[in-house]
Amino acid sequence: MVNLDFSVYTAYNANIDAIARLRQEVIQNVINEFDPRDVLERIEVYPREISEPLDFVARLVHALKLGKPMEVPLVNEKLNAWFDEKFRYEERLGGQAGIIANVLAGLRIKKIIAYTPFLPRRLANLFKENVLYPVVEDGRLKLKPIREAYRKGDPLKVNRIFEFREGMKIKLGDEMIRVPASGRFIVSARFESISRIETRDELRPYLRDIAREIDGAILSGYQGLRMKYSDGKDANYYLRKAKEDIMAFKDEGVKVHVEFASIQDRKLRKKVITNIFPLVDSVGMDEAEIAQILSVLGYRDLADRIFTYNRLEDSILGGMIILDELNFDMLQVHTMYYVMLITHRNNPLTEEELVKILEFGTTLGAARAYLGDINRPEDYEIGLKVPFNERGEYVKLRFEEAKSKLRMREYKIAVVPTRLVKEPVLTVGLGDTISTGVFLAYLEFLRKKFLTG
Repeated sequence: MVNLDFSVYTAYNANIDAIARLRQEVIQNVINEFDPRDVLERIEVYPREISEPLDFVARLVHALKLGKPMEVPLVNEKLNAWFDEKFRYEERLGGQAGIIANVLAGLRIKKIIAYTPFLPRRLANLFKENVLYPVVEDGRLKLKPIREAYRKGDPLKVNRIFEFREGMKIKLGDEMIRVPASGRFIVSARFESISRIETRDELRPYLRDIAREIDGAILSGYQGLRMKYSDGKDANYYLRKAKEDIMAFKDEGVKVHVEFASIQDRKLRKKVITNIFPLVDSVGMDEAEIAQILSVLGYRDLADRIFTYNRLEDSILGGMIILDELNFDMLQVHTMYYVMLITHRNNPLTEEELVKILEFGTTLGAARAYLGDINRPEDYEIGLKVPFNERGEYVKLRFEEAKSKLRMREYKIAVVPTRLVKEPVLTVGLGDTISTGVFLAYLEFLRKKFLTG
């Protein structure tokens, strides 16, 4: 367990996650409403956004066939009624910034400040009671309990998470589909009213005051941006504001971590990574997101290999390229079977310390998967009882092989097998949880280095 005497700021994306644990008969009934030929044709088209029910069914069937987590944006607000008619949900706090805030709050760190530009009451009530929210009152910054800081009339974002289980069987025409692995299919709301990732103008002058209150900042949600808005603003406008936010923290000595997420639009993806990554200290992602970034940086062959084969040595090579091309300090990668840190050789931490950082992250993730939530620091201990996954020795072997094949002398690299819960209580946000633990441990080890010289 790391020292929890830290204060952390997290922004920007928080929403309601409406979780539907899919039953076989429910999925089958929805699929049966459509002609199988239409579903198969739409799967071939591979819609990258959901504007009608057939788009949803096609992408859901595709996810079930592969047994892999997927996310597709919902762009038609009128479909909310259709989804609510077909499925039943359990609501919890979602969005990377929201999930991270509640994990930090459950760990009872010294101070957790969460910020989202939209805070309707229904959303505010899902945060833990010890989370603070920055407001400006009488020309002064005030940190209020977030549950008291809600604003009437703010728009609400609801993401729907459809969880499916290994072994489920679905019939599509003459084809019987057996789901090969448990996973989730996320339908993320991407309406214009909730797609403005920013610090509101009234708070912006006080960002340096917030920075003096914290040790680290975890920023996320850039995938929610749009290329253009109806009021004439565009992604460039919001990215300029985002860069100003980061520099306000950096100028006060705050360590900044960005938690990346898949961005379907290639142009927007490139804008985000080239504008944001070079300014921050660390970035977190999964192996598919490594491939996405490599693709826009021009490394198409390597990106395709990662998408196709998921080989550890390809992810390591891709990570080293990303670190060099975008010039930040540390890349953190979380996957089902391993977690990884890559830094430049001049990083003050040793590879042994990087291993300890990763072990804290995967243990925290295992605890949350096992319990469903982190409500007290002692919950972390549960993760220590979860064994490393059955491919752990294979992961270690592949890492040793990668060391013999790749030129790693300019880097420090650590790879640790994940602690994997066989039947997790939840799967949403586990990568964010691991990243939170890694970032906390990273802050602690850097503090120790600074104090000991």
